[in-house]
Amino acid sequence: MNGLESDGRLGGEPRRPARDRFLWSAAGSRAYEEAMDRACDAIRRTTVRSDRPYAGGSYDDLSGELSEVDAIPDRGVGLDATIEWVADNVLSNSALVSDPRCVAHLQCPPLVSGLVAEAMLSAANQSLDSWDQSPAATVVEESLVSELCDLFGYGVGADGVFTSGGTQSNLMGLLLARDRHVHETWGRWVQDEGLPPEADSLRVLCSSVGHFTAKQAAAQLGLGEDAVVSVPTDDEFRMDPAALDETVARLRDDGSRPFALVGTAGTTDFGSVDPLSELADRADAHDLWFHVDAAYGGALALSDEHRGVLAGIDRADSIAVDFHKLFYQPISCGAFLLRDGSNYRYVARNAAYLNPESDEEAGVSNLVSKSLQTTRRFDALKPFVTFRALGRKGVAELVEYTLDLADDAADLIDRDPAFELVNEPTLNAVVFRYEPFRSHPDLADDEWADRLNREIRDRLLERGVAIVARTEVARTSRQIADEIVTDVCLKFTLLNPQTTIDDVADVLTSVKRYGAAVESEVAG
Repeated sequence: MNGLESDGRLGGEPRRPARDRFLWSAAGSRAYEEAMDRACDAIRRTTVRSDRPYAGGSYDDLSGELSEVDAIPDRGVGLDATIEWVADNVLSNSALVSDPRCVAHLQCPPLVSGLVAEAMLSAANQSLDSWDQSPAATVVEESLVSELCDLFGYGVGADGVFTSGGTQSNLMGLLLARDRHVHETWGRWVQDEGLPPEADSLRVLCSSVGHFTAKQAAAQLGLGEDAVVSVPTDDEFRMDPAALDETVARLRDDGSRPFALVGTAGTTDFGSVDPLSELADRADAHDLWFHVDAAYGGALALSDEHRGVLAGIDRADSIAVDFHKLFYQPISCGAFLLRDGSNYRYVARNAAYLNPESDEEAGVSNLVSKSLQTTRRFDALKPFVTFRALGRKGVAELVEYTLDLADDAADLIDRDPAFELVNEPTLNAVVFRYEPFRSHPDLADDEWADRLNREIRDRLLERGVAIVARTEVARTSRQIADEIVTDVCLKFTLLNPQTTIDDVADVLTSVKRYGAAVESEVAG
């Protein structure tokens, strides 16, 4: 078939594309089913049956191989051949996030329920900007947002919207905080008039180990990264409320205007959760918008055993939560929740073709007025299907298992003289450091340990043995000329409920084996 078929009209009429290229015809439905079967076979062949979390190719290797393919050929090679090529060259060289030894990042193994929902929402292709493009999808998202607000303790008047993830949700929180502050302080509507000259003095407060997206958002909002002021943490990597008070006082003495406080419920490196109740008290006392980045730790709200760790989150003005982390949904899927939904007025706008004001007067719900996106996927279907299938307690059990696993892993590391345990886990992130047995002839001990830990991580990845994260940790015990020195460390992010303590022990054995090998090479 050449892709075009006659529609029986006059010779000068354009021919329409073959019907088996799209859904909504018998031929298209059959073609879709056959193609999805082939895609499922390819996924099973290249992932489920693999015995390694990564095939081990370097960037240069993959770049050389994959860049040679003609990505936009004049004539296609057909769907069957393309699926096979992707399986052999892309899937087979992907990080297998469901493998128990893929323990590096906040990149979860997706639940089957989420994958099913992903296929359904992709085929339906709803756009969550206007009601007439997504009638049932709009109602489902609104219903799920309402229940999420209840889950996090929000009351009447709360609202929310689905986002691409924590980056967008954190941007939304600081955007609304900035615009409300400018409006209430200087009577200026930023959406229409832009920022006033005094905006140079605006400051955001965030933990020194908070996510970089606070600075990224400040830059995108025209405030600059320097507008984000880091607040020191305690020994458990949580924001120190006393240090926060001192920082606010210092900023105001300098003529700066703090307007927002970002609390973190689950830092990327340590999984630490700031003392949210105490921060909420400070936000009230200092008249700050309180935003909580719960992209990582928000899933604790599901657990009767662990939800107390999030005490105070219900007092936040806004919350970022991700479903493609500890809720086990396919990327991307997040939500932004707002305690007072009327604050969406700072980003709302109307377009005659999309969400005219007459729709609002008639009660038609066009979600574009709450979102930074126009065209937007029906990602809410993924957690919706998962919660309907497993229930809150079913998902909570997965989360609770991984938290227990992290405690066991930390104990295993702490008892082994080859390692230094850097943090007692709050969630399921465990940071540790391999301790050299041999000195390096040309490097100081700390420099040698840094190099060795980097080399161990790289060798594990290159050989496909395990995918382990590396990070740098500021250690207050090591100060040189008042400068805090950072140590290179290794990190397990134990999101996968299929990972066992035996898997962790096997990875630690490999860490020691490669560490000893590198030390022997240096020793000659």
